[in-house]
Amino acid sequence: MPSITGLVLTYNGERLLDKCLASLSFCDKIIVVDSFSTDETLSIAEKYKATILQNPWDGFKSQFEFGLKHIESEWVISLDQDEICSTKLKEEILKELDKTDSSTTAFRPRRRNWYYDRFMKHSGWYPDRLIRIFRPEYLTVTQSGSHESFKASGTVKDIDADILHYPYESFSHHLSKINLYAQEGADDLKRKHRKGGITVALAHAIMRFIKIYFFKLGMLDGKAGFINAMHGFFYVFLKYVRINEGDWGTPFDSE
Repeated sequence: MPSITGLVLTYNGERLLDKCLASLSFCDKIIVVDSFSTDETLSIAEKYKATILQNPWDGFKSQFEFGLKHIESEWVISLDQDEICSTKLKEEILKELDKTDSSTTAFRPRRRNWYYDRFMKHSGWYPDRLIRIFRPEYLTVTQSGSHESFKASGTVKDIDADILHYPYESFSHHLSKINLYAQEGADDLKRKHRKGGITVALAHAIMRFIKIYFFKLGMLDGKAGFINAMHGFFYVFLKYVRINEGDWGTPFDSE
């Protein structure tokens, strides 16, 4: 069996980190790259005898590449701090790595995302395949705004087993993420000299709702599907309307 390292980037991840690291206990080594957490993140990492590397956050791409510099194993399994490697996925990983040849450089498991009261089966959220098991020397990390992705040269294969993802703990948590991502998206659109404003924002937002709820069958995800589609509408509206920030008045100088 080739050697495996579990790699997790963290910042104040105590909510699910215990379950995340427990699900990686079959790895030969676990590396946690932490951005100076102030909660129990480091204590949890120590509990699983993880190698802890602390590095200031300068974006996902640079943080992930910092972690990759410390990998010595043949394979890496990458999880976010709010993700869990399912028992089925663990079994499939071990089976695949035991028989794979040198031409295979990465695997794409499915990701099941929990939202509101269920794992989403539609809405564009499933199967949500991502490269998460890979040979580090063949991996490239790209980032555009708040969206990052992995690309691997060579043969990439699918694994029909799931990462379990719990991205939000409440409506408030989701809205705080929407606010962050919308600002990053607006900044990215500004750099591309895209047009903003209320009419443009509404048009894009309506199309996002239609795409998620109807074309991606979000209606089949019940209340969670409708709430998610509305949040998608709100995110896109904010992103486009914020291209033109406005001046918000001049306190004490305007009547």
